[in-house]
Amino acid sequence: MKFLYIFLITSTFLLAEDFITKLEYAKMLYQNPRGIGCNKCHGDKAEGGLISKYKSYDKKNKKYIENELRAPRINNLEFGKFRSALKESRGIMPSYFLTDLEIQNLYEYVKTFNKDK
Repeated sequence: MKFLYIFLITSTFLLAEDFITKLEYAKMLYQNPRGIGCNKCHGDKAEGGLISKYKSYDKKNKKYIENELRAPRINNLEFGKFRSALKESRGIMPSYFLTDLEIQNLYEYVKTFNKDK
């Protein structure tokens, strides 16, 4: 009898649907893939956002200039550019070491924001 219960429980888990959907997983990746989420810089809807403001000194005019560091909009990129940005480390964009499947799921999730408009 004990064997039957173990068999039924194991079978239930093996035949059950995925724990979360592809889109739910991608949302989790977007919000916190490996310590810091895409949303922290690119915004909740991937439309880009302000990362920081800073001042630099203009030697020619001898005064300080206020500058902004902004993350670009990513919900309008084609897949190749999106994938490249995640795979090839450039500038201040951190490396996340995502799998190709995670990148594909993340891309599909980000594209859903364009449907809201």
